[in-house]
Amino acid sequence: MFSHQFYNVLHIVGIVLVMSALGGAAVHAAAGGGRDATRRLLAMLHGGGAFILLVSGFGMLARLGGMHGAFPGWVWVKLIIWVTVAVALMIPFRRPALWRPFLLGLPLLAALAAYMAIYKPF
Repeated sequence: MFSHQFYNVLHIVGIVLVMSALGGAAVHAAAGGGRDATRRLLAMLHGGGAFILLVSGFGMLARLGGMHGAFPGWVWVKLIIWVTVAVALMIPFRRPALWRPFLLGLPLLAALAAYMAIYKPF
């Protein structure tokens, strides 16, 4: 089993990959990009980052001792955010007109996830 700090670094790497891919997807859609190599690369970065986020998040939770019994409320909020971010890649490609609110909403989701992880309000 790895240390909490290792999972934390891995989690940050996953966040960077996912947010970079989502930002790139929004810009690609805004520029009128279609199904090309850029879109495939963004999908690979997004999928890999989402997987790293999931694994490292549960690794940190196990290190915090949160894997016994029911999850606390803040973990459920983070899981909902993770699922939202995991399926969000298709939004700018299916609805290119939504790229601007999509791009502006990403930092809000990241801030909410960070708040839940740091303060664990419930």
